[in-house]
Amino acid sequence: MRRPGFSLSTWAPRNAEESLVGLFGPTRRQSRKEARGPAFVRRPRNLTREGRTKPGHISDLRHAGPGRIVVLVPAHNEEALIGETLESLAAQTRPPDEIIVVADRCTDLTAEISAAHGAEAVETVGNTQDKAGALNQVLARLLPLLSEDDAVMVMDADTSLSPEFIAGAGRRLRHQEPDQAPIGGVGAIFFGYPLRGLVCHLQNNEYVRYARELHRRHGRADVLTGTASLYPVHALRQVHEARAHGSLPRGREVYDVESLTEDNELTLALKHLGYRCVSPCACIVGTELMPTWSRLYYQRLRWQRGALDNLKAYGITRVTLPYVCRQLLTYLSVAFVPFFLTVLLYYTVSKGFPGWPWFWLAITSVAAFERIWAAKRGGWKALVLAAAIVPEVLFDQFLNVIYAKALIDILTGTGATWERTRSRGRRLREAITTAVGFTLLLASVVGLAFACIALGIAWTLIALFVLCGVAAAAVRLSRLHPLGLLLSLPSGEQMHGEIPPWRQ
Repeated sequence: MRRPGFSLSTWAPRNAEESLVGLFGPTRRQSRKEARGPAFVRRPRNLTREGRTKPGHISDLRHAGPGRIVVLVPAHNEEALIGETLESLAAQTRPPDEIIVVADRCTDLTAEISAAHGAEAVETVGNTQDKAGALNQVLARLLPLLSEDDAVMVMDADTSLSPEFIAGAGRRLRHQEPDQAPIGGVGAIFFGYPLRGLVCHLQNNEYVRYARELHRRHGRADVLTGTASLYPVHALRQVHEARAHGSLPRGREVYDVESLTEDNELTLALKHLGYRCVSPCACIVGTELMPTWSRLYYQRLRWQRGALDNLKAYGITRVTLPYVCRQLLTYLSVAFVPFFLTVLLYYTVSKGFPGWPWFWLAITSVAAFERIWAAKRGGWKALVLAAAIVPEVLFDQFLNVIYAKALIDILTGTGATWERTRSRGRRLREAITTAVGFTLLLASVVGLAFACIALGIAWTLIALFVLCGVAAAAVRLSRLHPLGLLLSLPSGEQMHGEIPPWRQ
């Protein structure tokens, strides 16, 4: 460890030029020499006896937040990006009180660059449990030093915050609705950068649509993503206690080290303890995109496998039921393509090509238009890519292959590991298992298609699936919340006067 204890202080940019950084700054990368240069000076924060900001310490008390805010940045060999991340933290309108970079088995200059930027550089000791284990080491020391009014923010080392992120997240934690469940975490609305190449633009179009969907749902978040999320200290302590008492299915500390997606698992844990999770429109971040198809494949496989593992661990409960339903719909979409192609090929061979009825072309055009419209806030390149249709259709099939692979891994009991820990022999065995699994899944779908053809209901099922998809697209296009008429009060952004991210 670089320092035995934790101090509560804040860091501020020396001049205006140094504050123009992060997602909205003029540069995206800095040289190693520039990143290591001194950028920040210590400025002690003036607090009351209760741990709150005293009047007059900052220009606007609305940015004071609920109490002290400590930021944890887990990093593994992130010397290329950690400087930009820390500068985006220093440019916050409500600066954090402490920034701790959790250097996990780093062999580069991550710790040195972090210290040069004024952050606390804490090196993990004997950690073999990846990101979750690294965070647990620091939280075990940090949480006993914080009060109930304080908060902990966890953010990735390749993320840049918008200047209002901490202020907006702090307001959401402070403004709890008395007639609703307490907020256990405030997550981010994320966009990708740098936008270089087709694979990056396809990912960013996904993120743009997800941001629009969050606004339509009034900020109700399914997952508090690891890009950046703010948690009240009392909620993290309750998670720790619940794990110790066996109230949660896995883990012994704040983060579950058995989960591939620790942020998704922590979200489920908070919701099972009665907390809500939100992503306000003011909490915008930019996160690095996967630059290659290979890296994107392993990232999405880990996400999907982790989500399925978490649902398997928790079982079907009141909290997980919506997640289970969404996964079922996802796998229905995965099976739809081979089902449809099988039916189409059979009728083409046996009775001739059935043609393309104008009614169904018009129906499906509604879904196509919705995809284009939802991506328009990503800029003209995003709009052109969505309008081309074919690249995104092929991208969807790429994701469907990943979803099928994750399901095969779950069904066959394939051990889940991070990509870098896989040996050559293990990769070969998994490739064989995956090939057999794909063959069996495809044969099952084709067999189901022929059974439906024999019963005369194949085209009826296809029509029903298409109509449901178009109806869902129409609801998204209207920007209506599907349960809005059943809710007595809207929660999230509309109550607090937030504005959508694309209008900021």
